[in-house]
Amino acid sequence: MTKLSVNINKIATLRNSRGGNNPDVVKSAIDIQRFGADGITVHPRPDERHIRYNDVREIKKIITTEFNIEGNCREQKFIDLVLETRPDQVTLVPDVLGQLTSDHGWDTIKHKDYLKEMIGIFQKAGIRVSIFVDPVPTMVEGAAATGTDRIELYTEAYARHYATGNKLSAVKDYVEAAQKAKDLGLGLNAGHDLDLHNLQFFKQHIPWLDEVSIGHALISDALYLGLENTVQMYKRQLL
Repeated sequence: MTKLSVNINKIATLRNSRGGNNPDVVKSAIDIQRFGADGITVHPRPDERHIRYNDVREIKKIITTEFNIEGNCREQKFIDLVLETRPDQVTLVPDVLGQLTSDHGWDTIKHKDYLKEMIGIFQKAGIRVSIFVDPVPTMVEGAAATGTDRIELYTEAYARHYATGNKLSAVKDYVEAAQKAKDLGLGLNAGHDLDLHNLQFFKQHIPWLDEVSIGHALISDALYLGLENTVQMYKRQLL
């Protein structure tokens, strides 16, 4: 079964835009779990423009499903937070300071030694590690050499090409990369711009997918469809 982890950054963005604690990010995490999500994802950034570091600590206290923290391991504050809260999974992304959103995977060949060191730190603490990777077989091979437990395929290109109607062409590179990951014994996650239109097709072509992490599209859909209904609709795309 492919798990749905809901990224709640956008709920925090809405809260931060007005000040105060409405919507309540921690309550949202509790409710999303109750509505059927298999996990909660957060991506704290140094400027805390959405999820704040203390949000992570508070969510860790109440979470009953899987907890996934995404972030840039070049930030010592991020490393310290992950080691303090010990989520089920940490997803390492190669963001730069002030980046709007993650937009590329690691060069796992160039940064092999660095990633191997960082992955070892988290694994020693009992945390499963996933690293953000573009759908390129050589990058998947490089990921395997770092000792990571999983990779997360960056799916923005898939979503963009799928929207033009070139569905098979859009998913082709992802199937090849996913097969390479499977052959190498890597767990497989995916995320970025997956939505109710393109998710089912992606899952059908990569049925061994372990987890998808979805935030922006799901929270946007929830404005029209309701949060509980939307979580269930996304879950059905993964059957």
